[in-house]
Amino acid sequence: MKNEETSQWKAMSPIKDELLQVIQSAPEEVIEQTLIYLKTLLRDQSSLRPGSGQSILRHAGKWQGDDFEDGLQAVYDTRSETRF
Repeated sequence: MKNEETSQWKAMSPIKDELLQVIQSAPEEVIEQTLIYLKTLLRDQSSLRPGSGQSILRHAGKWQGDDFEDGLQAVYDTRSETRF
């Protein structure tokens, strides 16, 4: 069993290796939150599929409002500068 575990560690990617190093020094509550987040990502990833565009095309050419300019102006008035 020990040889099996050792070979698994040797075959690990640099990202997994770095993750394990960070986990070793992280507080328990941070590790717990990270685990919950990772499980959520993995669960949600399995349910994602590429979109076909069908849902958007159902609405193509069906604009019925006269408030487009007002809405666009509201976006311009309320947007803020992005900082990276």
